[in-house]
Amino acid sequence: MPKSKRQKLVSLTKVAKKTKEQKGAQLTAIQENLEKWKYCWLFEVGNMRNAHLKTVRNLWKDSARMYFGRGALMAKALGTTPEDEHRPGISQLTPQIKGQVGLFFTDTEPDEVIEWFKDFRQPDFARAGNRASRTVILPAGPVMQHHSDPPEPFPHNEEPQLRKLGLTTVMKKGVPTIDTPHKLCEKGKVLTPEQAQLLKLTGEKMIEFRVGLKARWTAETGKVVQIEDPAFEVGDAVAGGDGDEDDEEVMSE
Repeated sequence: MPKSKRQKLVSLTKVAKKTKEQKGAQLTAIQENLEKWKYCWLFEVGNMRNAHLKTVRNLWKDSARMYFGRGALMAKALGTTPEDEHRPGISQLTPQIKGQVGLFFTDTEPDEVIEWFKDFRQPDFARAGNRASRTVILPAGPVMQHHSDPPEPFPHNEEPQLRKLGLTTVMKKGVPTIDTPHKLCEKGKVLTPEQAQLLKLTGEKMIEFRVGLKARWTAETGKVVQIEDPAFEVGDAVAGGDGDEDDEEVMSE
């Protein structure tokens, strides 16, 4: 039977796999940066958002290089044993390459790097699977959007969506309204997709994008120093991933 000439739907969500040549180029880039910079930091991302990671890259573009991608490729580039490590001592980092981690190369002195990342925090909207950082109760009356200052009520055409997400709304003077307070979420509990969407629609940002420094390798000595950051919660690093693979395996220019 001849093949159909009908038009076929092609999913635009598929992401092409990296070729062997691309992976080889990225491995080479990591190793070239190991040769170039004084320090190699291993960092972990909490509440991953590609846009915020790109902000970090842009702010450091003149004095650092950053790689965030496949752990297996990073480990191969560094080396996993003293016999195959690319630089003396660098293989000590590889056992910690797990989860959402990356490499940060710079000549900037450690105290300045630690202080900068300690202060860098970007508020963002929680996603399904995150835990609520606080209890949010919508008061009785018009359902308000807090994206603007001052807050504004939702327009009438969004009332069906609010009802679909779990709010018992009625229309009063063309404004979606609730007659009794509604507990949108409770502190410490995992957010459902509906709760996460309502938090976003109402403008309630509940999580912070952070970069936690885990360890530092120094080219001059070949030593690896572990970094303790009590303010960085490891649990945040595995919750609320971005889901956008376009930014994986990228070495900043």
